[in-house]
Amino acid sequence: MVTRLRENTAVTEGGQEEQGFTLVELIVVMIIIATLAAMAVPAYSHHIRVAKESVLREDLATMRQAIDSYTVDKQKAPQSKEDLVTSGYLKFIPIDPITSSSQTWIFDHSDSYNSVDETDTGINNVHSGAGGGATDGSSYSTW
Repeated sequence: MVTRLRENTAVTEGGQEEQGFTLVELIVVMIIIATLAAMAVPAYSHHIRVAKESVLREDLATMRQAIDSYTVDKQKAPQSKEDLVTSGYLKFIPIDPITSSSQTWIFDHSDSYNSVDETDTGINNVHSGAGGGATDGSSYSTW
């Protein structure tokens, strides 16, 4: 038999006191936790997006540098993205952090020469194939 003495204390048949929380107290704590989580999740998501955009900018700069280096060294532009890997200018084609795929890169081919030493045209630039806009208001495909 349990007899209620105070709000959070009960006495059992053996005369020992047991303490606990009321249902209202537990609900209030749950509401506070849910409110804090509701405020933290959007901030976390925003920071993840900004980090992915930073990785995208870095990957684009690396691939553009590899294209330029290949063109200067070989005196011709790479004909495919695989040329950059097989020639050692890139270890691998990076994964686009926005689309999570290495197949969505858009490689621009040009019919014009970038320098007088160039003997063959080919890839001269790369862009992300991700749709949508970045946090700065621009489109990923324009980077």
